[in-house]
Amino acid sequence: MCTRKSSPFALLLVLAFGAGTAVAETPGLGKPINEADIAAWNIDVLPDGTGLPPGSGTATQGAAVYSQKCAMCHGENGVNPAAGILPLVGPSKFDRIDTMKTVPYYKYATTLFDVMRRSMPYQMPKTLANDELYALSAYILSLNKIIGENDVMDAKTLPQVKMPNRDNFIIWAPDKI
Repeated sequence: MCTRKSSPFALLLVLAFGAGTAVAETPGLGKPINEADIAAWNIDVLPDGTGLPPGSGTATQGAAVYSQKCAMCHGENGVNPAAGILPLVGPSKFDRIDTMKTVPYYKYATTLFDVMRRSMPYQMPKTLANDELYALSAYILSLNKIIGENDVMDAKTLPQVKMPNRDNFIIWAPDKI
């Protein structure tokens, strides 16, 4: 055990020379990010449609994309998915906790587009074209009887879709918003 007191001058010297050395030395990792790099990751879609890309699609077009890229995990017509995968078709009434895991539970239709855009198909996320995403959105919303089979989904129409559970969300802490 050391009982000697350090002098304030010695402490100042260590801090002065040590801090300069620490600031001058960096690990040299990474590179500056540019706007194009940011744009590639800035793909969020807001409930009002902000962030939706150009493109469009119908349920008929979506059925073809779904059978090629989605049915293997989510099941034929969005029901009976593979083990551990959530169904895409759900009830219009949300009286059990398991019904909250289906697409009709979403508050906004743009959430469906956003989730698919970021994470689907599971084995190759972010590979769906904008027209495929709109077509899949139309198809899944049509399967849930939220829109008609012939309705076209695009940046204007998708945010206007009224989801069946939209008005049933409760803000638990409105003072925290």
